[in-house]
Amino acid sequence: MKKPVVDYREFRLSRLNEPRFSHLKLLLGWVVYFALYFITENLIPAEKCTPVHMWLDDVIPFCEWFLLPYVFWYLLIVVSLGYFALYDVDSFKRLQTFIMITQAAAMIVYIVFPTRQDLRPEVFPRDNFLTACVGFLYRFDTNTGVCPSLHVAYSVGIASVWVKQRYAWRWWKCFVVVAVILICLSTMFIKQHSAVDFFAAMPVCLLAEILVYGRDYWKNKFENKKKSA
Repeated sequence: MKKPVVDYREFRLSRLNEPRFSHLKLLLGWVVYFALYFITENLIPAEKCTPVHMWLDDVIPFCEWFLLPYVFWYLLIVVSLGYFALYDVDSFKRLQTFIMITQAAAMIVYIVFPTRQDLRPEVFPRDNFLTACVGFLYRFDTNTGVCPSLHVAYSVGIASVWVKQRYAWRWWKCFVVVAVILICLSTMFIKQHSAVDFFAAMPVCLLAEILVYGRDYWKNKFENKKKSA
């Protein structure tokens, strides 16, 4: 059985600056994010937000079954960060940095150009447990601050880090990729996001990918040229 690279049983807040635990300071990014999330959700009224919509939104039907991958997103974040914190600190740093970059970019957009979507059905086409849960989600998470979609951005970051793992099982990589595709689709099928939010998340993900992995790309390219010379 693989052993953790860090023994967190020895962790104390007083040891946070020690090299073996200092990577955990990156988690403070979540504190900043939730503070900004509270501000944007409560201090920017919906009437001041620009509605986002495109023709694809009218083609995609509401489907409550997509709530399952939508909610699985939360577990995927925790499992991925938790696993990397235990077994691959470098990947933990990269994933958390990817998340923080997308958080920062999205929050700037939310504040400078606040958006909302008006796609939620007034009456659900079906009455069952999943639609009841979607209704609860609607009350918990407003329809403002939607473009770009962080649900999409985080998911792409998670897939990016896992796919690059040399030691990860192929079936797990495939599972993560499929899960991420379903998560991205779920944002539109349960009418939490417009398709515009999905497409807007792509350049944000590209920015994060370049900042997190760009140096490795050019380093590998230089080394390959050096070997072929």
